[in-house]
Amino acid sequence: MTVYKWTAAEVARKVIDKEELFILDVRNHDAFEDWKIEGHKFEYLNIPYFELIDGVEEILPKLPTDKEVLVVCAKEGSSVMVAEMLSEAGREVAYLEGGMKSWSSYLEPIKVSDLENGGEIYQFVRLGKGCLSYMVISEGEAAIIDAVRFTDVFTNFAKEKGVEIKHVFDTHLHADHISGGRHIAAATGATYYLPPKDATEVVFDYTPLTDGLNIKIGASQIDVNAFYSPGHTIGSTSFIIDNQFLLTGDILFIDSIGRPDLAGLAEDWVDDLRETLYSRYRELAEDLVVLPAHFMIIDELNEDGTVARRLGDLFKENHGLNIEDEDEFRRTVTDHLPPQPNAYQQIRQVNMGKITPDNDEQTEMEIGPNRCAVR
Repeated sequence: MTVYKWTAAEVARKVIDKEELFILDVRNHDAFEDWKIEGHKFEYLNIPYFELIDGVEEILPKLPTDKEVLVVCAKEGSSVMVAEMLSEAGREVAYLEGGMKSWSSYLEPIKVSDLENGGEIYQFVRLGKGCLSYMVISEGEAAIIDAVRFTDVFTNFAKEKGVEIKHVFDTHLHADHISGGRHIAAATGATYYLPPKDATEVVFDYTPLTDGLNIKIGASQIDVNAFYSPGHTIGSTSFIIDNQFLLTGDILFIDSIGRPDLAGLAEDWVDDLRETLYSRYRELAEDLVVLPAHFMIIDELNEDGTVARRLGDLFKENHGLNIEDEDEFRRTVTDHLPPQPNAYQQIRQVNMGKITPDNDEQTEMEIGPNRCAVR
């Protein structure tokens, strides 16, 4: 039987289109339990590769014959060998090119909406890591918000759209993924913005992202308004785009809220987090559509693959926005936190410009799921 090679892009479409898929994950159990390819209609079997070295006969009855089977490992090699054994046993299977390493890196650009006078906003969905980046384009110009480190994705997309990248923003100093923001700015001549309260230790030049900053994109003058919203970090800043969208960074998500501890100052920043979520955001129009910088679970994806929800709906449905008792809120965001992101301290150092790991080292730093939220 034929062994097929699937790209991360092909798997991403199956996630977004809610197709059925059976995944045979041959990584160790702890790696699988910590992080796997999530899909609405995916089924899983986790058998470590070393248990299959002598043959796959024992697992054949556990594999379906009426749906597609994808073999997954960390970097590809083991999944190719298992897929070939399954093919020799008469099964038609595929393996994931590049393994979970490629899945962690893949970005799916999805159009969120049209904006005033022909503008558009796109969301770049990093399904394997839960990261969300944005590009606002209008009449030949573009602004990028919270770009991940795969800079070619953004510069190539801008070329396809025929726009020049003029402004690049990071809503805060990221701790769970390596930012591509300043590198995109350096490559394109764009202005790079970072909140100054998050930039006290950075070793590169930047333009301060301050409360009330207003940038116009394109001849149609689409508004990008900065809105100070501390709590995840002391400098965290949101954006209101075209009076339609609220880009919340890592302060507010669809099904959770931001954690305040990744700079070691949880107790200090809890009050700021509550102030942003329960006062600052409450003063905004409830019809604004929230576009966060991350998602935690696959259920947060909409039918078209975007991650977006009306602010008024989140006020009603997001548990983190409905904890009336301040002491209970404090306990929730300090005592009940998920594990911290992999290598988050080193990632902060990278994003400050203090260390410059090579590509393989950066990949290892970012391996694993999104862990910047409290749910």
